Amino acid sequence: MNYGICILNCVAIRSEASEKSEMTSQLLFGETCKITDSKKGWLYIVNDFDEFEGWIHHLELEKLSLDQYQELKGSEVVSKDLVNFISENQNLQVISIGASLPNYQEGMVEFIGKQFQFDGLVNTKAQSKQDIVNTAYLLLNTPFLWGGRTSLGLDCSGFTQLVYKINGHKLLRNAAHQASQGEVLSFIEESEPGDLAFFDDAEGNIIHVGIILANNYIMHCYGKVRLDRLDQSGIYNVDTKRHTHKLRVMKQIF
Repeated sequence: MNYGICILNCVAIRSEASEKSEMTSQLLFGETCKITDSKKGWLYIVNDFDEFEGWIHHLELEKLSLDQYQELKGSEVVSKDLVNFISENQNLQVISIGASLPNYQEGMVEFIGKQFQFDGLVNTKAQSKQDIVNTAYLLLNTPFLWGGRTSLGLDCSGFTQLVYKINGHKLLRNAAHQASQGEVLSFIEESEPGDLAFFDDAEGNIIHVGIILANNYIMHCYGKVRLDRLDQSGIYNVDTKRHTHKLRVMKQIF
C-alpha cells in the first residue's frame, strides 16, 4: 500500500485514468489518501476524508511514507477563509475554504519537510448548526460544477459536504451516501436550520441534497448555490414558480 497528500489547492479525481475522463470529485489541499493502483502515470486513490475513490494524475500528488501518512491522516484543522493564500518560502499559493491544515500550530503548517505559513482563520472543533447555516451563506451563488468541492465550483453533495467539513463534521461524498447518515425526521416541523433534506428521482434513487433553513427555506446547489422554498412535496423554485425536486427524506446529522 502507498500513500499520498494533496499540496495543491485541489486536484481532480476522475472516473478513468485519463485527462479526458469525467471529474467525479476533488482532493483538497492537505487531504491524505491511500494509493491502491497505478496505470500509465495515473494513481487510483481512496480519499481518507470521505472514502471516495478514483484516479489522480501522479504529478498532482505528493507521496508519503507509512510513518508520514500515519502522522498526517485525519487532520481536524481546516481553513475558514473563503479564499486565502498559503506560502512556502515566500511562494504564494491559493487555498480555498475547507482545506485541511495538517500539524497546524500558530500560523504554521508543517509536513514532509515542508513549512507553510497561513495567517487565515481556522476551525479546530465541531461547531453548531447555526455555524452550518452561517457558512452556507458564504457559498451562496457559487456556480455548479460536477464533482466540485471548493468555493470555485460545487455540486449538490459537494456543497453540503464542504459546509459540514468547515464546521468539523464529516459527510460522505454523494447524496445517496449522505442520506445513510444521521437520524430520520418525519416532518419539516421537526427539522432545525442546518439539517439536511434529500430528494429522489422517478426510480426512487436519491440524487439531490440541500441544507434546511428557517421558515421553510432551503439552500442547495442547482445551477448555483441558491435559496428556494421547501415543503412536503419538495423544493419549490422561487424563480420558475414550480417544484424541481421531490422530497424523499430529511436527516438530522448531529
